[in-house]
Amino acid sequence: MPRQIPYIIINEICERFSFYGMRNVLTPFLISTLLLFMPVAERAGEAKHVFHSFVIGVYFFPLLGGWLADRFFGKYNTVFWLSLIYCAGHACLAYFENNLNGFYLGLFLIAFGSGGIKPLVSSFVGDQFDHSNKGRAKLVYDMFYWSINLGSFAATVLIPILLRDFGPAVAFGVPGVLMFIATMVFRLGKKKYVHVAPAAPNPDSFTRVARTALLTAAPGQARPGLSVARLGLAGAVACLLMTPQWGFVIAACSALVLLLAFGGAGTAMQLERARGAHPDEAVEGVRAVLRILIVFALVTPFFSLFDQKASTWVVQAGAMEKPAWFLPAQMQALNPLLVMLLIPFNNLLLYPLLGRLGMQATALRRMTAGVGFSALAWVVIGAIQMTMDGGTPMSIVWQILPYVLLTMGEVLVSATGLEFAYSQAPVSMKGSIMSFWLLSTTVGNLWVLIVNASVKNDAVTAYIQGTGFSVTAFQMFFFAAFAGVAMLAFGAYARRYPMVDNYRGLPAGAALATP
Repeated sequence: MPRQIPYIIINEICERFSFYGMRNVLTPFLISTLLLFMPVAERAGEAKHVFHSFVIGVYFFPLLGGWLADRFFGKYNTVFWLSLIYCAGHACLAYFENNLNGFYLGLFLIAFGSGGIKPLVSSFVGDQFDHSNKGRAKLVYDMFYWSINLGSFAATVLIPILLRDFGPAVAFGVPGVLMFIATMVFRLGKKKYVHVAPAAPNPDSFTRVARTALLTAAPGQARPGLSVARLGLAGAVACLLMTPQWGFVIAACSALVLLLAFGGAGTAMQLERARGAHPDEAVEGVRAVLRILIVFALVTPFFSLFDQKASTWVVQAGAMEKPAWFLPAQMQALNPLLVMLLIPFNNLLLYPLLGRLGMQATALRRMTAGVGFSALAWVVIGAIQMTMDGGTPMSIVWQILPYVLLTMGEVLVSATGLEFAYSQAPVSMKGSIMSFWLLSTTVGNLWVLIVNASVKNDAVTAYIQGTGFSVTAFQMFFFAAFAGVAMLAFGAYARRYPMVDNYRGLPAGAALATP
């Protein structure tokens, strides 16, 4: 095991404590304190909007962080300096507890810092391995994900108590202290890390190959791929023009989705036209990236369900019967606790058992099943909501089952996705591919904002009333169906996906270890 791994793991525990500590009390804090100027009936909806907008930012900025690391500063330097910005964001939350603009500035800085380092720390883990010890990478990625949830569990239990007993300055200040500790621990391991230098400007980069493919005219043939890409550009401009009606976050993210979807599809249609102008390896690298992006797109519905446990599920928990000492936000501690139990259960018992039964638990099969588990979780949470809407009081204990199902989905999708994204990414795009993986969470939260905005439409509201469901219950079953369709599509695509191995090669003169 590489000796530098403990520094990264300890850094991740502290950083995840800081992030989930503030994130998991954000919705109740907004409802109970910062949004008191709004009518009571509107506070929960606005708090959910702010929360998911913040999460969108957290998972959008990995694009910037990955690009800076891959092209200019390297992973280590980018992580260190963005971590300091991250610390400043926590300081703003603690200081501007009663100032809306100051608090939102803090959220922006945390989104910028946290988002910027997200793809880099996980891909930095992969950089510490080569073909001689890549067999241990899966174990370390599981340890890495386990450490995320250890930090999350501790924060989710403690920070709601600090918010209740000591106020927001302490509740948001303590996570800031942990983030500073995380930054210093990461710096201590600097001389032990494997540092992969940023890539030099590449004439055969992904964007240059894609541009060549789109713009090259073939004799006697049209350019249908370019037309598709232009259609996506026109759609993106139209989305931006809708900013006054949709809001900036929905408009900008929708524009980004259209650019990626139509630009990628157009590139795939004409990719062979880049041969000759670029080496075959570069063209095949672009083809591999486009295949990976389809996988990422199909997993976005999972994240639209998963992240609502910190908004929709917390609001539901607040209306359920529970002990006086138990806070609704603390129910989220069940998620990281279950992750810490399920990861060793899956690796030590479930996956070996499936192997003996002749069913290989490949990465894409695990991810397909994970999306399905998330859909089942939302069927259960919707049934609970229907019962409550009917006037029957429900104990918060009933949320345990959907948490178990959702967490199994998380382990199968998120923990697996980290390893999948790194192993499939071409060497020159490790950081950027991890950024695209995280961008799938942005898109997932975009679906939440769009659905929440649509139920404010009178026609949609009237339709929901005609179904006999409350708006909340209808949304829950809608998201369950959304994930169910995504599972079927993901499974169908996974059967045709060609897996590759893009781990770092052996150092010169090194021998490959025998398994």
